[in-house]
Amino acid sequence: MTPRTGHIGLNVTDLDRSLAFYRDVLGFGVIGEGKAEERRYAFLGSLSGDGRPVLTLWQQAQGPYDNTRAGLHHLALEVDSVEQVREYETALRAYGVEFAYEGVVAHREGSASGGIFFHDPDGTRLEIYTPSGVEEAPAPSASAPTCGFF
Repeated sequence: MTPRTGHIGLNVTDLDRSLAFYRDVLGFGVIGEGKAEERRYAFLGSLSGDGRPVLTLWQQAQGPYDNTRAGLHHLALEVDSVEQVREYETALRAYGVEFAYEGVVAHREGSASGGIFFHDPDGTRLEIYTPSGVEEAPAPSASAPTCGFF
């Protein structure tokens, strides 16, 4: 038996800005907030879920995400359909988010799965994907996984 992912903790530079992004744009519910040793934090989960945290935001970063350091490569969020991916793409564009690739892309050439790739306000790499329905979407690389190179 292998353990399951319980929740993901992200360091952020500005909790209010990150809360606005994850709550207002991505739709996470705030299930708890607090302050410990001068560090503010928030627990985020599903608005219709069981009250368990999915993401924890900790205001303790001194600078933006650095993809040259060991640690998180990207955070992938799964939805049920390509239509839902496109709804998130529309909301993110309205928010002013820049994307790594134009539109929905396949995880690799001919793959049924794929999604959109972008960054949060601190530069953390994010992906919203669906496991099927993306067969006709282009793949940025024919030989390598899309999510590995953004």
